[in-house]
Amino acid sequence: MADLNPGRPGGLAVIIPAKDEAERIAATVRAALALPGADLVVVVDDGSGDETAAIAAEAGAQVVSHQVNRGKAAAMETGAARAAVLDAGSPRALLFIDGDLGASAAATSTIVEPVLAGEADMTISLIPPQATAGGGSGKVVRLARKGIRQATGWTATQPLSGTRCISRPAFDAAQPLAIGWGVETGLTIDVLNAGYRVIEVPCELHHRVTGSDLRGQLHRAGQYRDVWLALAERRTRRVPAVNKVFRPASKVVRQALGG
Repeated sequence: MADLNPGRPGGLAVIIPAKDEAERIAATVRAALALPGADLVVVVDDGSGDETAAIAAEAGAQVVSHQVNRGKAAAMETGAARAAVLDAGSPRALLFIDGDLGASAAATSTIVEPVLAGEADMTISLIPPQATAGGGSGKVVRLARKGIRQATGWTATQPLSGTRCISRPAFDAAQPLAIGWGVETGLTIDVLNAGYRVIEVPCELHHRVTGSDLRGQLHRAGQYRDVWLALAERRTRRVPAVNKVFRPASKVVRQALGG
């Protein structure tokens, strides 16, 4: 495959979308700042009602705040845009991590190394079973895995894994990102179809899992909706006239369903 990424990244920017993560954000930021190659940590406070922004800034992060919750994809785009403004020379690679990782964020060095070395354009973390099992049945995972395979021929082990490191050219090739919880599925498809190299790397991360209560079930329903919409939008790209209206329409669907 042709090398679509001339040169190695000029460092690492860690992007942390966060909402109401006051309890864990400081530990996450400190671990991110200690990662090899990391010279910038950006926390995107996505409409938090607690002290996430202030605590993140005190821990050493640059903070950008959304006044209202705009969702993970929007937070990722905001963080990447801030990093681009601060890039000097070669653009930094982008590491996206969750705000609840705490000290375990140090383990993301395993997915950073292949990108900084120019061996991969995007790495996806393979995380071990968590201390508390989640309450899902795997329907969203199966939907995303099948959709990625049909669109690209590549089979993802953990298609919904959001902890990823990606080169700036590969990230830019995947714009605009899929909406909401479909962002990981859409990003994988778009990066692969643009000809970039994607690998999965084991990573010892620990975070909160979604339970089986009503809140957890609603969360998974939202995930399923957004992954389905991300896949459908990419299918409609074969018909430009349809695709032109699909994305605005999908936003309306999400809003109508409470997304």
